[in-house]
Amino acid sequence: MTANQFRNGSLFSWLCVPLTTALAACGGADANGGHEWQAVYDTIGDTIVVRTASGSVWGETAELAPDVTIGTFEGADEYMFGRVRSLAAAPDGSIYAYDSHAKELRKYAPDGTYVATFGREGGGPGEYRQPDGGLAVLPDGRVLLRDPANSRISVFSPDGEYLEGWRIRGGIHTSRRLYVDAEANSYTMLILNMEGDFGDWRFGLVKLGPDGAPSDTIPAPTWDFEPSELMATSEDGGSISTNEVPFTPVASWVLSPLGYLLGGLPTRYALDLFIAPDQVVRIERGDWTPVPVLAAEKDEQERIITADLRQLDPSWQWNADPIPSTKPPYTRIYVGERGRIWVHLHQEAIQIESAEVEETRPGGVPPQTWIEPVAFDVFEPDGRYLGMVRAPEGFSTNPRPMMRGDTVWAVVRGELDVPYIVRLHIQHGEHDAT
Repeated sequence: MTANQFRNGSLFSWLCVPLTTALAACGGADANGGHEWQAVYDTIGDTIVVRTASGSVWGETAELAPDVTIGTFEGADEYMFGRVRSLAAAPDGSIYAYDSHAKELRKYAPDGTYVATFGREGGGPGEYRQPDGGLAVLPDGRVLLRDPANSRISVFSPDGEYLEGWRIRGGIHTSRRLYVDAEANSYTMLILNMEGDFGDWRFGLVKLGPDGAPSDTIPAPTWDFEPSELMATSEDGGSISTNEVPFTPVASWVLSPLGYLLGGLPTRYALDLFIAPDQVVRIERGDWTPVPVLAAEKDEQERIITADLRQLDPSWQWNADPIPSTKPPYTRIYVGERGRIWVHLHQEAIQIESAEVEETRPGGVPPQTWIEPVAFDVFEPDGRYLGMVRAPEGFSTNPRPMMRGDTVWAVVRGELDVPYIVRLHIQHGEHDAT
């Protein structure tokens, strides 16, 4: 399905039944031994709702299984990582990573073999000072590295030759990806009202053509919701620190390579795909069950936040809503290169052995010992719920993982918290994806 198909209104040609409120069973019954995805379709104004009632196309929970691992605890420098700030994969499977400790942009072959280091630290052509989470590969193989400190996106050939620099507004460092669509346009984060106060900033994306020329500015979607925030102020009033109340809903949005924004506010399990100004697809899960916040998990979060904010205000007391008893359905949304949607789910926490964590963080802040395993719900952009995928222990969402079909590239932390770059694939056990 192409971006043009989405825009011209034929998005729903795939539907197994006409758009009604009747229950429908679509896909997967033959391939998954009787497992069926049951969905309800509805129309609300300009919004078409695809609501999963039960089941999934895959039928069973899948796993992310590693097939290529890059990195070593000790060895050659090009295989050792300190902090991988950004990650990308080329159409041919080559892997690119920027390590902010080594201050290097490295290329690896699809099998994990080191190929080359591109550019070097500095301010001249082909040099970079402080790249952030913006690393991407265009369909023709050109590599884009966002470098806010030098106010540009550096463009390299697949062989590492510096080609040019695209000017961008500097000073905005973000972990958000440098998005690329199916037509070789790229999109970078932009503060729309930088002259305003920090708390009133509105965000969006600026679209750059294949030659780097800026065109459209796209405001981020907004929801009518006031987040619950904790605040501490220094004695002289010159410094302010804020912290969201743990496990309260936080809006998440991304750009699909199919050419539209999508996002959601997880006060309930719903995602909106903003196909056009008057055309929205809403993906829902009616069979979602809230995950509890464990008592020990809640207590630990309160201790961590209190110790953190008392570094600024020694007399600080909790000054916002309490931590809720259940978690929102999801925490963040990712989109693969072909439009597949990966929803990072909240999960019931497990406790790490104390020997695996530091005794305290800087400033006397206690460590976090209760963590959530990483799991995703995976949807096609037409709303079909494929199923849940569990990630292996140590799987990190920082830097943001990259998805393409059934393949995922991510940082996975091993023993002694050593980071590795891993290519993984969805493993369905005895069943294959359809």
